[in-house]
Amino acid sequence: MIEPRPLNPTSTPEVPLARAPLARVIAQARFPPILAIRVPDKVAVVQEALRETYPNLSQEQVHSIELTGGETPNFHQGLVWRLADREKNARWRVSLGVDFVALETSSYDSRNDFLNRLGVVVSAVEQAFKPASASRLGLRYIDRLTDEAISRVGDLIHPEVLGIVRPPENPRPALRESLIHLMTEAQFLAQDGARIQGRWGQLPENATYDPHALEPIAKPSWILDLDMFTTESLPFASEQLLKTAMGFAECLYWLFRQMVTEEFLRFYGGEP
Repeated sequence: MIEPRPLNPTSTPEVPLARAPLARVIAQARFPPILAIRVPDKVAVVQEALRETYPNLSQEQVHSIELTGGETPNFHQGLVWRLADREKNARWRVSLGVDFVALETSSYDSRNDFLNRLGVVVSAVEQAFKPASASRLGLRYIDRLTDEAISRVGDLIHPEVLGIVRPPENPRPALRESLIHLMTEAQFLAQDGARIQGRWGQLPENATYDPHALEPIAKPSWILDLDMFTTESLPFASEQLLKTAMGFAECLYWLFRQMVTEEFLRFYGGEP
């Protein structure tokens, strides 16, 4: 078997899209558990640092099930603090649990804006709790194509990405015409041992493969979901984590541009 070579992204100037189809952008840093994050008075320090931008605080009990081969499932319950820009229908949200902090948005404006916000969030956690390390840092972009874009997906996405849903010259058109649900999953080796988990394909109405990140909608959609993450621990230092996240953003944008066509950029209001 041929050993995989890391992706070799080149510098790719951003093309702003007036109608970018980004459904959600998420960054998350995980760290060894800090039980003090369960204590409201301790979390107040982080809240005060972020309250001007994310004034709405709530707490949520999160339940999860860990399945291990042949063993009894492990049930976990944890408290997660949520800080949001709005009380309802939040566009930006910070989540803080005993072993992670995350920033997510459904209203992405630009790479610089998102990374600047991420730097502020990570710095607030660093100063308040001084985590020993970042066991995992991840950055995820989820694009969702709907309506006219679905019928034009053959013009917007490169054929080798589309697979059996590629345009009519497809030698198996009956498969394409009968398709309801198709998701491709791939993992790419990136520089410095990082990985990129990619998922893309067609979803029917009211369907999702990740209810925590992608809400189902009442119409078909075509998804491009790219998630880049570290595989080794890093020091929990906000400047280093932000630099790593910036490199991830540049690499993910390069990969995104390898998968979409120039017509995609024009369709969503860009000027390639």
